Amino acid sequence: MNFLSNVCRLNGHHQENGMENMMLFEVVKLGRSAMQSVVDDWIESYKHDRDVALLDLINFFIQCSGCKGVVSGEMFRNMQNSEIIRRMTEEFDEDSGDYPLTIAGPQWKKFKSSFCEFISVLVRQCQYSIIYDEYMMDTVISLLTGLSDSQVRAFRHTSTLAAMKLMTALVNVALNLSINMDNTQRQYEAERNKAVPKRANDRLELLLQKRKELQENQDEIENMMNAIFKGVFVHRYRDSIAEIRAICIEEIGVWMKLYSDAFLNDSYLKYVGWTMHDKQGEVRLKCLTALQGLYYNRELNARLELFTSRFKDRIVSMTLDKEYDVAVQAIKLLTLVLNSTDEVLTPEDCESVYHLVYSAHRPVAIAAGEFLFKKLFSQREPEEEGAPKRRGRQSPNANLIKTTVFFFLESELHEHAAYLVDSLWECGAELLKDWECMISLLLDEPLPGEEALTDRQETALIEIMLCTVRQAAECHPPVGRGTGKRVMTAKEKKTQLDDRTRMTELFAVALPPLLAKYAVDAEKVTNLLQLPQFFDLEIYTTGRLEKHLESLLRQIREIVEKHTDTEVLEACSKTYHALCNEEFTIFNRVDIARSQLLDELVDKFNRLLEDFLQEGEDADEDDAYQVLSTLKRITAFHNAHDLSGWDLFTSNFKLLNTGIENGDMPEQIVIHSLQCTHYVILWHLAKLSEGSSRKDDLVTLRKQMRAFCMMCQRYLTNVNTAVKEQAFTILCDLLLIFSHQMVSGGREHLEPLVYSPEDSLQSELLSFILNHVFIDQDDDTNSTDGQQDDEAVKIEALHKRRNLLAAYCKLIIYCVVEMKTGADIFKQYMRYYNDYGDIIKETMSKTRQIDKIQCAKTLILSLQQLFNEMLSELGHGFDRSSSAFCGIKELARRFSLTFGLDQVKTRDAIAMLHKDGIEFAFKDPSPQGEGGPPLNLAFLDILIFLPKDCWLPLISYRNSLQAGGDDDTMSVMSGYSSRGSSIRSKKTKPPAATAGTSAAKRKLPEGITHSGLNTPGSASSTDGSEVWQQTMQTPVMMPSPHLTSTAIRDPKRGRDDSYMGVYPIPHDHSQVTWMLAQRQQEEARQQQERAMNYAKLRTNLQHAIRRGTGLMEEDEEPIVEDVMMSSEGRMDDLNEGMDFDTMDIDLPPSKNRRERSELKPDYFDPASIMDESVSSISTLRFV
Repeated sequence: MNFLSNVCRLNGHHQENGMENMMLFEVVKLGRSAMQSVVDDWIESYKHDRDVALLDLINFFIQCSGCKGVVSGEMFRNMQNSEIIRRMTEEFDEDSGDYPLTIAGPQWKKFKSSFCEFISVLVRQCQYSIIYDEYMMDTVISLLTGLSDSQVRAFRHTSTLAAMKLMTALVNVALNLSINMDNTQRQYEAERNKAVPKRANDRLELLLQKRKELQENQDEIENMMNAIFKGVFVHRYRDSIAEIRAICIEEIGVWMKLYSDAFLNDSYLKYVGWTMHDKQGEVRLKCLTALQGLYYNRELNARLELFTSRFKDRIVSMTLDKEYDVAVQAIKLLTLVLNSTDEVLTPEDCESVYHLVYSAHRPVAIAAGEFLFKKLFSQREPEEEGAPKRRGRQSPNANLIKTTVFFFLESELHEHAAYLVDSLWECGAELLKDWECMISLLLDEPLPGEEALTDRQETALIEIMLCTVRQAAECHPPVGRGTGKRVMTAKEKKTQLDDRTRMTELFAVALPPLLAKYAVDAEKVTNLLQLPQFFDLEIYTTGRLEKHLESLLRQIREIVEKHTDTEVLEACSKTYHALCNEEFTIFNRVDIARSQLLDELVDKFNRLLEDFLQEGEDADEDDAYQVLSTLKRITAFHNAHDLSGWDLFTSNFKLLNTGIENGDMPEQIVIHSLQCTHYVILWHLAKLSEGSSRKDDLVTLRKQMRAFCMMCQRYLTNVNTAVKEQAFTILCDLLLIFSHQMVSGGREHLEPLVYSPEDSLQSELLSFILNHVFIDQDDDTNSTDGQQDDEAVKIEALHKRRNLLAAYCKLIIYCVVEMKTGADIFKQYMRYYNDYGDIIKETMSKTRQIDKIQCAKTLILSLQQLFNEMLSELGHGFDRSSSAFCGIKELARRFSLTFGLDQVKTRDAIAMLHKDGIEFAFKDPSPQGEGGPPLNLAFLDILIFLPKDCWLPLISYRNSLQAGGDDDTMSVMSGYSSRGSSIRSKKTKPPAATAGTSAAKRKLPEGITHSGLNTPGSASSTDGSEVWQQTMQTPVMMPSPHLTSTAIRDPKRGRDDSYMGVYPIPHDHSQVTWMLAQRQQEEARQQQERAMNYAKLRTNLQHAIRRGTGLMEEDEEPIVEDVMMSSEGRMDDLNEGMDFDTMDIDLPPSKNRRERSELKPDYFDPASIMDESVSSISTLRFV
C-alpha cells in the first residue's frame, strides 16, 4: 500500500508541485527572503518525503539553467541520467542563447549570488544528518556531473557553478570535521593520561565512538569531494567557455586557502599553473587572484616553494599582459612573493617590473610603484628611542630620497619624473613630501664621510622635487595618465590645503638661495622657477615673508638679465604672471618690479634696433646678438603679459620690412620678431573682444593685421626654412582667428576684422605644404651638424611637419580656404599613411560633416589628379597591373571605406562622385579617332577596383551599379582578382559545417565553377560577347564597395529595364551602343537563371545542415558548442613551462564504509586530459 501511494504521489508530482517549484526558483531569483528559512522549509519537505523534495531540487537546477522542461516523477524513476538530460535538451526551447546566469537586467542582477548562497546554506543546514544518508548528495552530484558534461552551454555553465559551490561547501564541512576530530583526539588523550582512579572509562568509550563517527563522516565527505573533483573539475577547468574555466580556477583557489592541509599541494596547484597560460584574460585573472590569497598567508609559503620555482617566470611575464587587469594582479602577486622572501626574484625579474612605473596605464604604474617601494625603500634606518627626531640631511629619508634619484637616473627616462612620482605617491607620499630633506640635500654641505651629490644628481633631485610639489598641489595624475575628473573628498581637500601651506612656508624661504646657487644652470633654474605657481600667495603676508619675496624678485630679475634661453625666459614670465595676482596684497609690489624690468627691456630694444638698422650691412655680430637677446626677452614676456602700453608693433614691423628689403636679416631675429608681432595682434584683439571697442581701435587693428599677413606672405618665399615655417604657422593661426568664425558668440562688433585669404595666398600656402611636408625623410635637410641620421632628430622633424600639416588642415575644416584645395592633401593619404594618415583621415571626416557633396567632389578630384600624373609619367598605353595604377585603385578603396555603411545618408554624395568620375572618363576623345575608347576610360576601373581591357571597364562598371540593387545578384569577377570565391547572403547567416560537409569545408558542388575574364593578349578570336557570357557563369556574390553603387538596396526602388547607366553614352558610338544592348539582354537572361540556381543551392545546403545537427531543428542558431577546447595548441599553451607530468589526483580513500562505484569513476586519467574528443567523456547516470 505504501509503495502504491508513493507511486501515485510521484506520478502526480508534475502537477501538484509546480507552484512549489516556481516558488523555490522565484525566491532565489528575487533574492529578497532569508535563504536559511527557504532551505529549512525544503529540509522539512525532504524529511516528510525525500523523493518529492529531491525532485523539487532537481527541477530547481533545471530551471536555473534556463530550461522550460520539467522532470516528472516517472522520468526520475524510470529513465537514466543521460536520457533525462537528452529529454531536457530537446525541451530547451529558447529563442536566444541567454539563460539566468547571463541575462542582463535588474531582476537577474543578484541571481548568481543568490544561487550560490542557496547551495552553500543547503549544505550547511544538512551537514549533520541528511548529507550522510547516501541518497540526497548522491543524486545531486550525479545530476550535476551529467549536466556538466552536456553540450548545451546553459546546462554546462549552471551545473559547473553549482558543483563548484557544492564542493566549496563540502570543504567547509570537511574542515569542521577535521577540527572536531582534533579536539576529540585531544580530549581522549587527556582523559587517558589521567590516573586510573580518576579516569572515566565511559567517557573514553564515548570519545572513541565520537571519533569513529567523525572519521566515517570525513571519509564520506572526502568521497563526495573526490566525485565532484574528478567528475566535474578535471573536465571543466579546460572547458571551451572561458567563464566556466574561470569558475573552476576561482573555486580551487578557495579550497586551497580554506583547507590548506588537504588541498595546498603541487597536485592541485598545477591546475592553476597550467591555466595561467589560458588565452582569455578573465581566466588568467582568476589564477592570479587565487594565488594572491595563498601568498598573502606567510605560513603557507613553505608549501608554495616548488610551485614558485616552476611558474615564477610565467608570473613575471604576465606583468606585460595585454589585459591591464591581469598585469596589475600579476604585479601585486609578485609584491606578495617579495614580502615572503627576497631570494626568489632575481634582479632581472625585479627590473622587468621596475620599468612599469612609467606605464601610461595608472593602475599598472601604481602596482609597480608599490613593488618598487617594497623592494628599494622598505629598509629604513631605525631611530633610537628617546632621541630627538632627525631632520633635513640627517633624517632617515635622506638615503631613501637619494635612492629615488639613483633609480630615476638609471632608468634613463629623465622626461618622465612626473610618472615616477605619481606611481610612488600612494605608497610613499610621506617620503616624497619630505621637502625639508630635499632642500637640505641641495643647500647644506655634506656630512663628514658623506658623498656629495653630483651635478647630474642635483638636476634629477630638483626635477623630482618639482613633480612632488605639483602632485601635492594639484592632486591629479600627470598628463596622459588621468582617468577623468574625480571629486575630492573632504579629507583629501584638507590634505591639499595643508600641503600647499607647508610647501609655501618652506620654499618661500629656500627658493631665493636655491636660485642664487644654481643661477647659471638653465635646466635647474627652469624647474625651480615653476615652484611659485603652486604657492599659497597669502602666506607671504600672513607669514611675514615679504623680505623673502623681495629676494625672490631680485633673483628673477638677475636670471632674466643673465639668460637668453627661451625656456628660462618663459619660466620667468610665468612666475611673474603667477605672482601678479590682484587678489593678493603682494600684487602692487610684484607689478612695480615687473614694470621696471619691462621698461628697461623695451627702451634697450628700441635703442639697439635703431643703431642696428642704421648700421645696415656694417652691423657686426655683437650688435645682432644684443638685438636678438633683448628681443627674446620681450617676446617671452609678451607671451604671458599684455605689453600694449609699449608700441612694439611699429619697431618690429620696421625690422621685418628691412629684412625683406635687404634680405640679410639674421634668421633668429626674424623668427622672434614675427612671433612678437603676432603677440601684439593677439593682445590687441583680446582687449577689443572683452568690452566695448572704439571704431578707431578696430581700424587700427584691421590695418595692422592685414599688413602683418602680407608681411608673412612675403616671408613664405624666404630662403631660410625656419623663417618660412614660422611665417606659415603664424599665417595659419591668424587666418583661422580672423575668419568668419570670430563674429559668433555675440561678437558681431568684430565683423570689420574678418579676413578671407585671396586665391594667391591660398595657392602659396598649399605650395608650402606640398614642398615642405610631403617629402621623404632623407630629403628633409632641416637637420644640421651631421645629425641627419640621428633618430631623435628625425622624430622631431616629423613632429614639426605634422604640426604644419595640421595647421593647414584646420583651415580646410573651418572653411577658411576652399575645400577643393584638400584634393592635394587627400591624394597623399596612401603614400604618407604612416606619417600623416590620422590627420588626413580626420580632415576627410570633418569635411564630410560640413558638406558631403563638396567632399565627394574633392575626393574624386584627388583621384583625377593622380590619374593625370600617372598618364603624364607612363603614357596612355600604361600597364594596368602597374604599381601606380594599383595604388590609385587602393586609394579609391580607402576612400570608399570612409563613407560608412549607411549608404542612404551618403547617396547624393556617392552619386555626385560617380557623376564626376564618369564625366572625367569620357571627357577627352580617343586618340585613335571615332569608334575608339575615350582617353581616360580606364579611370572607371578606379571606381570599381577591377582591371578590364578595352570597353570592359564601362561594361563591368555599369553591371556593378545594377548588381547593387539585389542582394542575390552576382557581380562580375575578373580573372585578375586574387580574392577567393564565397557565398554571401544578407538574409541568411552562413551555415555551419556539418558532419556531412566537414571535409569539404563549405566547398561548392563540382558543377559550379569559376571562369575569369580573358586577360589582355589572350585568344584574339574570342569576341566581347563570349567573354561576357563566360564571365557571367561565376555564381558568386562579391561585396560591392561603397564607391561603386548609387542605387539603394530596396526592392521597391528597382530600376527600369531600359536603364543604361548613370551617364549617357554618346550617340556617335553606334557600334558600342548596339553591343551594349545585346550584352544587356544576355545579362538579364543569365541573371534570372543564376538567381534560381543560387536559391536551390542555398536551400540544399540549409537542409543538409539541419540533418547534420539533429539536436534542435527548430532553432535558427542552436546554442550547442564543443564542450572541450578544440585546438591542440590550446593545451600546448596550458602546458607551457611545465616540467612534471600530470598526476592522478585522489583524496584519502574511505576505510569504514562501502564504496559507491557509481560516484567514483576515475575521470582524471593522464591520457584523457589531453584528449580533444568529446566522446571520451563518460556520462554519469542518476542513482
